[in-house]
Amino acid sequence: MRASRALLSLAAALAAVAAATSPAFAAGAADAPGQDKPGHYSFAVIGDVPYGAAQQALFPQWIQEINAADPAMTFHVGDIKNGSTRCDDALYQQIKGDFDTFANPLVYTPGDNEWTDCHRANNGAYNPLERLAYDRSVFFSNPGVSLGQNPVKVDAQTAAGFPENVTLRRQGVDFAVIHVVGSNDGAQPWAGLGDTSPRPEQLAAEQARMANAISVVKSAFATAKQKHDRAVMVLLQADMFDPTYTPAGSDISAFQGLVQTLVDESSAFDGEVYLVNGDSHVFNDDKPLAAGSAWLNTYGVTGSADNLTRLTVDGSSNNKDWLRVTINRPGAGQVLSWERVPYVAH
Repeated sequence: MRASRALLSLAAALAAVAAATSPAFAAGAADAPGQDKPGHYSFAVIGDVPYGAAQQALFPQWIQEINAADPAMTFHVGDIKNGSTRCDDALYQQIKGDFDTFANPLVYTPGDNEWTDCHRANNGAYNPLERLAYDRSVFFSNPGVSLGQNPVKVDAQTAAGFPENVTLRRQGVDFAVIHVVGSNDGAQPWAGLGDTSPRPEQLAAEQARMANAISVVKSAFATAKQKHDRAVMVLLQADMFDPTYTPAGSDISAFQGLVQTLVDESSAFDGEVYLVNGDSHVFNDDKPLAAGSAWLNTYGVTGSADNLTRLTVDGSSNNKDWLRVTINRPGAGQVLSWERVPYVAH
């Protein structure tokens, strides 16, 4: 007996549904070219680069090497020059031109060398707050949008006066890029201008900047909880847990509120937390806020954060590589994995 046309159509439709929901179909869709599924999405992190004339000459070639690897985006965690060279306008314009050659989006946060330390005589004895204003005018003239040849929108704290502080979300990971720098977050005296103690406007600027940075971190965690995301990453310039020296209070006192916030937010979050910084120039991964860490006592914070992993990127004379970070598939162990990718040009 011949089946009716309607029955044949129904059978074909059911077969199509079964095929579409089969494991083989699902695997094929997940692995389709061009899809940024977990395990296929990676990004680059660099910092404390370029340092000095030799690295400035090599920087365009290093950017092209990163472009060739095609990370989804790049984060620069501050210091676009070393601490003993001049903070003249031309340098910022030169680096902005280099940044414009990143093929994919670039998200940059200022470091201390491009403004906080510009009071030094060998930096030109500039007023640091004036240099910060100039840095913002060059690199953040289009707030809410990343740098690079193919920019993307980011959530920027422009209305609060901090366009460099941004949040974004990719593949179940929430990113908070915050402007927190060395030199005790810019609260140390401007000795190059003859100061022996911080100026009132200097301290006011630091306190406002830090308060905004903390609000950005809290916002990223709130989004992660709301979206049931797997991880939060906070990126900044300052190494608040530099293992190479024992800091004095005047070196780190401005960071205490942020450190406490990281402990509070991380311990209340079910996922993984990553803190990425430059500043100390030597690659490192550790857990500075885990239970038993001496840093908890150093900062006088309460609680601990066993789920926070800190990464320091290579910089300065160790600028021999960039850090490739990959968002792994669910169930593949850690949410993120990373590798240092050596530069060919040197």
